[in-house]
Amino acid sequence: MLELYDDKYFMRRALDEARVALGKDEVPVGAVIVADKKIIARAHNLTETLNDVTAHAEMQAITSASNYLGGKYLKGCTLYVTLEPCQMCAGALYWAQISKIVFGAKDLHRGYQVMGTKLHPKTKVVQGVLAKESKLLIQGFFEKKRS
Repeated sequence: MLELYDDKYFMRRALDEARVALGKDEVPVGAVIVADKKIIARAHNLTETLNDVTAHAEMQAITSASNYLGGKYLKGCTLYVTLEPCQMCAGALYWAQISKIVFGAKDLHRGYQVMGTKLHPKTKVVQGVLAKESKLLIQGFFEKKRS
């Protein structure tokens, strides 16, 4: 039997958030944090809106989930994000001790992997979930900006 709430389901919710960012002329990255198959945080990039370089989707989601849970650690939680986290976000996820990260498109220029940033040793990573959809959204945004 197909699991209703699988990684693709939650990545689609992160893509919904990325589209909200796109509507605000933000780089279209979206994120959700899930605990016990329930979304406890939804976020998208707000760097332009807030004039804040730290207002990445992941950072917004971490804050929201921490507030929801009433604590700073995200053990037992999964982050779904449309783009591979940067080193800033990976560092915050390390300190939050998130249990799992699922991301869509790789960031070959600024992603945590190419930058050599470490995640918490207990954090599991799944990459490439709905990567094509995530990549096309970001590519389309930047193509429009250049034209």
